[in-house]
Amino acid sequence: MTSLTPYDAVLLLSFGGPEKPEDVVPFLRNVTAGRGIPDSRLEEVGEHYYAFGGKSPINDQNKALLAELRTELAARGVDAPVVWGNRNWDPYLTDVLRDLHESGARRVLTLVTSAYASYSGCRQYRENLAAALTTLAGEGRELEIDKIRAYFNNPGFVAANVDAVVAAYERLGAAPSPQAPLVFVTHSIPTPMEVASGTETRASYSAQHHDVAAVVAERAGERLGHKIPWELAYCSRSGTPFTPWLEPDVNRTLAALHADGAQQVVLAPIGFVSDHMEVIYDLDTEARETADELGLRMERAATAGTAPEFVGGLVDLLLERAATERGEHPEKVTTGALGPWRDVCAPGCCRLRAGVDSGVPAACEQPAVSARA
Repeated sequence: MTSLTPYDAVLLLSFGGPEKPEDVVPFLRNVTAGRGIPDSRLEEVGEHYYAFGGKSPINDQNKALLAELRTELAARGVDAPVVWGNRNWDPYLTDVLRDLHESGARRVLTLVTSAYASYSGCRQYRENLAAALTTLAGEGRELEIDKIRAYFNNPGFVAANVDAVVAAYERLGAAPSPQAPLVFVTHSIPTPMEVASGTETRASYSAQHHDVAAVVAERAGERLGHKIPWELAYCSRSGTPFTPWLEPDVNRTLAALHADGAQQVVLAPIGFVSDHMEVIYDLDTEARETADELGLRMERAATAGTAPEFVGGLVDLLLERAATERGEHPEKVTTGALGPWRDVCAPGCCRLRAGVDSGVPAACEQPAVSARA
């Protein structure tokens, strides 16, 4: 598989983030559009960004990943434009797709910077794609967009996380044990979103994480020569206190581990593909403060970032999807017990709430089949 045919270009699609302090509130207005949140509250939320100079690290990380994807594709003899667009900040998705159309592209393969399947990690991106395509169609610009399957259990993503956990324990200078456990961390989501992410034939958001975490812990333990005790915790809860979110929170997890005798800990942000704001604030700042207060020595494992295994795995997925669209039958390699995610989302996949149709169109999904009278 060394061809992207029938695709004319690749789109790296991400969340976006501010570049300077004066961008913070306008960026957060984009993120929370339609919710009626006043600027005074957005200023409070923006303190996370202001603490780091008003600049999110995600944009530079996407530029770095973009460069590595281009390099890896070129090394495999694939010559195709690879561009980057955002949902919530410049470069905006619609503008990037408009430029692609202007340059002659008619069919684009999308890679989102979320490895897991849920509303936030899948459908919301597809809703933004649908909205962009509608806008462009109104301008007389027709594009066809596809998206690679969820890649949380891709061997490259898993290998990068195994390397990161091993390196963190080596920095810690301690063997894995109940006194030096491993805590995998991901972004919490509302419980209704968790329920909607799973079906009879598809594992939920939390189950996806548990599946990957088990593989990473086992493989890292084999390399370190010790079985790793681990658990999954969550960060970045937001919204009202009346809406239940996935738990336990990482800070409460650290306190509980310390109470059980842990003296050292490794945090592995397995739910994130790069060191963006949730990682550098929620883990490197807040969780580290918690660990310091407890007297718990903490090492934070790296995210996949631009690790060669991760980049290679993403390119494998791009070429796999292209081969499938050409009518070939490429092997869909995965780790863990869940198997490969489907290439094209089913109607109603990854809704915000189970059984509730928001009425917002989403791209990259199979058309609904109407029941016969």
